[in-house]
Amino acid sequence: MSSHQQFGQITDEQWEAITHNDARFDEIFIYAVKSTGIFCRPSCKSRDPKKENVHIFNNATEAIADGFRPCKRCKPGGLRLPDEEWAFLIGEYIDEHFREPLTLEILADMCHGSPYHLQRTFKRIIGLTPVEYIQKVRITKAMYELTVTDKSVSEIGQSVGLSNLSYFITLFKMKTGQTPKQYRKTSNGGAD
Repeated sequence: MSSHQQFGQITDEQWEAITHNDARFDEIFIYAVKSTGIFCRPSCKSRDPKKENVHIFNNATEAIADGFRPCKRCKPGGLRLPDEEWAFLIGEYIDEHFREPLTLEILADMCHGSPYHLQRTFKRIIGLTPVEYIQKVRITKAMYELTVTDKSVSEIGQSVGLSNLSYFITLFKMKTGQTPKQYRKTSNGGAD
């Protein structure tokens, strides 16, 4: 057996330690979460991951060697992810999950930080707040879909995570200066 277990091969005792934030296991193992790319101590107060996404390691060195980054909240192994890497990691998460409901609180919980620190750090490094970045990604995807598909405006709004049609149209116009219908018409050379 290798020095760490494979995804999904977590023991019941390890899973219980993680879900109960049991500090007694902090010096025994650390766990990484495949979907976030972050590793934590069992005592970390972050939201419980999906069990099938958990990867167990003996120490921080093993997790780093496998491509995982340390949690900002619990600082496993005394390590801390640099702010720049943290902000880019959050940006990548938004890029991949923009269709899902995303709030500052959800992102802060997912990336193991406080909403206040996330807001401040992300804005300083990326130049936009997390919410502004989410909106930018969603509107950019909507612009693309309006240009290359025949989907209705409502279907496009839903496909980019903005299921409230009037909010989608208002946000689109605020960001582009046109309604989705106007944008589709001008981007398709006047065709409707």
